[in-house]
Amino acid sequence: MDSESNVRKKMSDLYAKYSEKPWSETFQLVRRCMDKSRTDTKPRETIMKCMQKLQEALNVSSVNAMVSRLEMIAKQRGLGSHQSPTETACYLTADLFYLEVLLLPGGGVEDVKVAQHGEAPESNVSLLQLLRMKKFEEFSVKLDDLASLYNVPGDSDTKIKVYMSLQHLQKDLLKISNLPRHLIESDVQVDMVLNGRIGSIMSCREGHPMSIQYYTSPSDILMEMFRPGESSRGQAAMVVVGASGTTHRLQMESLIPTPPQVDSVGLPVFRPLSETSSELLPAFFLLKLQPPLPTLNSFIHKMSQITDVTPETDLQGEPLFQLIKQDGLEEKNCKTSGDGKDVHFLKTLPDAELHNYVFGDAEWKCDSWKGAIIHTVPFTHPAHVPALLELLRHQSVINVLLASCISSHEHQPGIASDLNCEILPESDCSFSVAFSLLDSDSLAVLMISVVDCRQVHCRLLMAGLVDHSLDNYASRVLTRCLSIPITIRAIRKRMASMRSPACLISEPASVLTVESPSTIHHAVDSIPATIPTALLSPEPMEEDGLPSPPGHYVMSVAAAPVVDINTDAVANPSPVPLWMSIHTGWPAASQQS
Repeated sequence: MDSESNVRKKMSDLYAKYSEKPWSETFQLVRRCMDKSRTDTKPRETIMKCMQKLQEALNVSSVNAMVSRLEMIAKQRGLGSHQSPTETACYLTADLFYLEVLLLPGGGVEDVKVAQHGEAPESNVSLLQLLRMKKFEEFSVKLDDLASLYNVPGDSDTKIKVYMSLQHLQKDLLKISNLPRHLIESDVQVDMVLNGRIGSIMSCREGHPMSIQYYTSPSDILMEMFRPGESSRGQAAMVVVGASGTTHRLQMESLIPTPPQVDSVGLPVFRPLSETSSELLPAFFLLKLQPPLPTLNSFIHKMSQITDVTPETDLQGEPLFQLIKQDGLEEKNCKTSGDGKDVHFLKTLPDAELHNYVFGDAEWKCDSWKGAIIHTVPFTHPAHVPALLELLRHQSVINVLLASCISSHEHQPGIASDLNCEILPESDCSFSVAFSLLDSDSLAVLMISVVDCRQVHCRLLMAGLVDHSLDNYASRVLTRCLSIPITIRAIRKRMASMRSPACLISEPASVLTVESPSTIHHAVDSIPATIPTALLSPEPMEEDGLPSPPGHYVMSVAAAPVVDINTDAVANPSPVPLWMSIHTGWPAASQQS
């Protein structure tokens, strides 16, 4: 306390001494004090805080003021800084990258360029805009994110080797993405995200790492159709490096020969890691998930078996539905209740139909349905990525299904719902939904099994009725919309029509058309419950309405900023995917002709 009091007194003396002098002289004096070596770090930290407050209080209206602000940000982030001899540029430097800020008279910024190790500087629009708007705090955060991409212990040589290894990995991932494959979805971009071996790759640009979009839900696809640019980008992962307490053998050259040789499942045959093609380094690669993903412990264990890297996540975990609830409500600033009681969620469908979904607290605490929210997935070889993405997609489908029954509105006494459903866990990746039939006291149970990210199987159990066509119907509906409320409603209407053919009515008002924008907006506003119920016709889906078997190949183009696709033939030239036409009433290509 005494040293801090002395520093404050000295600062008061400086203020009195320099009260009539320009601020530039005060800044120079404080900077000289900061640059002096001291054994006691506390006074220096106090001076830095004072310096920061001084700079924040001043308007940046000169080159010197801008340079001072940039130098302060560099010190805060552990970076070096210096000004060019011509005083027209300021450099912020690290071991593996540097920023070049081109200055204008009056403190303006002409350009901001990022140069990664061994590469030419590239203009960075986002950093440039932040400095031009003088949003220095946001600029500092972006700079910290950039520095964190190379957060590897060791000297400069070690960091350079890790960065070179990352570059070779990224090139191999692009090669895997470019391998020819069957086209499954009519929307080429959606097909790349859901079915591509490496998802949809966004190459490194403007100092940002390579990112992979590996999953998007039907509600995201629908939102993008109705309100382009407003939907989330689904599930993505940045490809970065991370520090490891042990060394791992990482590639120092491409492991895919040219031309690539493909195995029986369509993946390339990799060259073995040898002492000449790899090095032992204190790092591993990371898939940094955006957003983090609630994941079952069994899936986390499978990932560690693929990569042979021990997961750092605590595998004790919480019930998966609680993790999904916490993850989904975090953005809404809602607190979750963990009182050990069953949880009731209210889901409002577009036509004001109200469903109540009950998750039994005790039942969902079984070990097979416990998990954790994972932020990163470590790996050491490009061959790990396709298998990891399949697991992440599989988990994403499970989460979307359960999330379709979870909302921020818990059931309150006195609220009457149109339908009460109970969701119970079964075996791994399987759960059941018990519900009552429409206009009947009979109960039914829908057994749902998520086989993988592309197969969702349903089995409908009812007293006195065995009809496998209903199982197929429920499976097709749920696979396309991934919404339990929509599927339950469709099943109840289907069963009601089967019991009483006279009750089979057409509902043109419930079919979404291009000429009804109010209905579109109403449906899109309800998208947190996945695809709106109004989009699903209760009529039987005929086999000719299903997509034909895939028979087309696609090849991605790695040179483009966003991976494009070339197709030899188009499976469905209609802008509306076949699965969407079933739910919206829009005609697919085969029906238009």
